[in-house]
Amino acid sequence: MFNARYAALRAAQPSQECDDARFDDHVFACIVSAAQTESAANKTALAGALGVAGREAAQLFAERFPGEAAPFCLTQSAPLQLFDEEKLLRDLLEQHRAPDSAAALWLIPLVARRAMRDDHLWQDLGLTNRDELNRLLQRHFPALHARNVNNMRWKKFFYRQICEMEGFSLCSAPHCSVCVDFASCFGEEDGMSRLASIAREGAA
Repeated sequence: MFNARYAALRAAQPSQECDDARFDDHVFACIVSAAQTESAANKTALAGALGVAGREAAQLFAERFPGEAAPFCLTQSAPLQLFDEEKLLRDLLEQHRAPDSAAALWLIPLVARRAMRDDHLWQDLGLTNRDELNRLLQRHFPALHARNVNNMRWKKFFYRQICEMEGFSLCSAPHCSVCVDFASCFGEEDGMSRLASIAREGAA
């Protein structure tokens, strides 16, 4: 059975100076930890928080967490119902994934599901900060990362790309600099990471 504490410990490992393989391990552990925390807090299905179920979940855990069996509730879950926006985001990520990245194939459903949550994307993924999200996207979705030349908030950027992909404009303003929603799209993405928040709650 998968050990939630195991994922949390892996997620807490420093990632700034680690090599790419260890960074990927950190990312997957962060995402699983965030999903498990949400599932436990809200008493909802883990599959719904993570974005994979059944055989897909079993294969994900076998590849990314060797020696750790996927939680039974995941492997026995019924096929997931996807949000319309989630399907579109999956398509966007698929179109821009690095062709030699096996990890990207797993990140697509995970990122798409976690992006449906309400916080900044890096927080939804359980990452330490936005820099880690930038590294994730640059490594596994480099063409998409390169298109965000003005450093727009990632959720806003994804929705803008999806709108363009679907053939309509997200904003009527001629340029971002004169848009009344500029601060919403380009403001600071600060806040506390999920791990730090949990640690603070545990110490209270």
